[in-house]
This record gives sequence, structure tokens and C-alpha cells, in this order.
Amino acid sequence: MIQIYVTGGTFDKEYNELNGSLYFKETHLQEMLTKGRNRLDVKTDTLFMKDSLEFSDTDRIQICDACLSVNADRILITHGTDTMTQTAEYLAGQISNKTIVLTGAMIPYKFGSSDGMFNLGSALAFVQVLPPGVYISMNGKVFEAGKVRKNLERGEFEPI
Repeated sequence: MIQIYVTGGTFDKEYNELNGSLYFKETHLQEMLTKGRNRLDVKTDTLFMKDSLEFSDTDRIQICDACLSVNADRILITHGTDTMTQTAEYLAGQISNKTIVLTGAMIPYKFGSSDGMFNLGSALAFVQVLPPGVYISMNGKVFEAGKVRKNLERGEFEPI
């Protein structure tokens, strides 16, 4: 079984047509899994719905505690891309016996042209085959925690 934890991020943002802002209503994860014809045994829990720029140390501790307390040894976390590397590094320093993959999107799923579906599918594949450790999966690539950064000029993740 793969445990999926939802934490928010662009993945789940909605667009307010009245004022042009982005906001959270509910996760789109189940819809994405259904559209993607997921046949894996997954359990999904929403920890919270936040922009990752608003994450605190308490939020990272909550994610870590959830990962440590669940029986699953394969965990996927949807996360905002702005602080995904920080959370991955924190988790890597706390957990060594589980395979944890963080993924997200640069464009909200509800926009229709989102990279979220591809990233979710890639992350589900990676979480099944990687050895224990903490990883980030974006744009079909996978990176070890502590060895990746978000390139703000190109809008993609790259090794460091």
C-alpha cells in the first residue's frame, strides 16, 4: 500500500474568477487518480491545504510525524514547489527506513494545462521502485533530498 499525504501547494489551487486570486477549496487528488486510471493500492489523507511558502517548522514536524506513524513504508507527499526541497531535507534527516517521494505542480490542476497529472504518475512510479530515502519527483525526473534545487529562472528542478 502507498500512503499519499496531501499538504496543498499549486497542485490543489483553484482560481477565483472574480478577483484573480488562487485559493484552496479541496484536494483534486482523487479526481486525478481516477482520471489517470490508477490501479495501485493507495490510501489518501489530507494533512492540510497550504501554500508551501506559508509552511512553518510545525507543519514539517506534522508531515514527519504522519510519515513515522503510518504502517506504510512507501509514501507520496503532494507539496508546493517553493519549499519542497526544505521539507525533503528535513524528512531525510528524520526518516531513513521508508521511501518518501514529494511531488507538486507548477500550474494548478484546475487550469487544464497542469503538469500535475504527469508529476503524480511519475511520483507513483518512483515511490514503488526507489530504495528507502527521501526524493523529489518533478517533470519525469527524480532527485535525492539535499541534492536538488528549484531553478527559478527555468521553472524546473535540477541537481546540485
